Amino acid sequence: MKPEGLRPQSGPQEEFLKNNANIVVYGGAAGGGKTFALLLECLRWIKKSNFSAVIFRRTSTQVRNSGGLWDTSTTIYPIAKGFPRESRLEWIFPSGSKISFANMEYDKDRFNWQGSQIPLIGFDELTHFTWSQFMYMFSRNRSVSGIPSYIRATTNPDPDSWVRKMIEWWINDETGYAIPERSGKIRWFVVENDKIIWGNTREELLEGDSTRLPKSFSFIASTVFDNKILLEKDPGYLASLKALSRFEREQLLMGNWNVRPSAGMFFQRSYFEVINVLPKNLQFVRYWDRAATKKTENNDPDYTVGLKMAKDINGIFYVCDIVRLQESPLQVQNAIKNTASQDSHSTRIGLEQDPGQAGTSEVDLLIRMLSGYNVKPYKTTKDKVTRASPVSAQAEAGNIRVLRGHWNED
Repeated sequence: MKPEGLRPQSGPQEEFLKNNANIVVYGGAAGGGKTFALLLECLRWIKKSNFSAVIFRRTSTQVRNSGGLWDTSTTIYPIAKGFPRESRLEWIFPSGSKISFANMEYDKDRFNWQGSQIPLIGFDELTHFTWSQFMYMFSRNRSVSGIPSYIRATTNPDPDSWVRKMIEWWINDETGYAIPERSGKIRWFVVENDKIIWGNTREELLEGDSTRLPKSFSFIASTVFDNKILLEKDPGYLASLKALSRFEREQLLMGNWNVRPSAGMFFQRSYFEVINVLPKNLQFVRYWDRAATKKTENNDPDYTVGLKMAKDINGIFYVCDIVRLQESPLQVQNAIKNTASQDSHSTRIGLEQDPGQAGTSEVDLLIRMLSGYNVKPYKTTKDKVTRASPVSAQAEAGNIRVLRGHWNED
């Protein structure tokens, strides 16, 4: 029984807590109330003194993030008379039962749980974990106290994750969206030689081998539209999801399990208005993404690109100029210096810094060469898709304009 005042919302969240499969995966989009539902499920057995539950995130930072597991638990578990031990990321309840949070950042971290017996194991964002981590913890999911052992997980879409293959029966192969009439349906599976064998019933799997030990599995789809409380309390959240790039919008708003980054998914020609004259009072910056190989008859190396962009007081961005070349390191350095003199000292300069000592030394040389200019190096710590997404969203909204020039086609 849930403590008074703690109830799931009707719809997918309620179905998640009602489902009695051994493994239930919940979600498939952002804002569906996944974390709350997972935390609520852990309260089911807190009156049993020998009950314990562990919910995993891939990193400890994710556990402690604002709006994450620990943060959300502080709004729920005190109602159930839970006592927090934040240093250990766990809650102790009057019966002695315990709910804790942990991370499993590296594949080898799964062995830290060797010998454990955990009646309820939760995974928040299951696609962040590897198959080997999941299967190893599956072996730790056991109970000798009479409390059933089971696994609950939340997830957002990732078409390349093992989770996508696990739930493929619940997903439309062509569209990538969840099949509504299959959401919450239970199927059975066994794992033999690292291969999953499915059956519609437990008996179906036992017909081939009576020694098998099938487990039940279910997937329940949800989106932000199922989370009425969130939409009422924060109507701007839906607007934020709609403002994402097309790729992220398909994943996080619509719950598309097939969509991948591809040409046209982030930028389309129609997004950009071409203008003949720039407005006045702009702030300019030119950012350089450097390559250092000269083009010959036998190769076609990456381009060094220097993009000059401006921003007005209304938050509209302007692509003003692009320099592209495939030349040697010395010629690239000369091009950066000459372009800076043409841009004038009022244009800030950004230099992408490659990782390692070589990247640091190269940027230091360029900064000395550009003495007198406003220069700043930037280390790239995120993948290209992550970096492109906010720019894509601005472009699709019509907030990036291009000054007409000979470089436009490139």
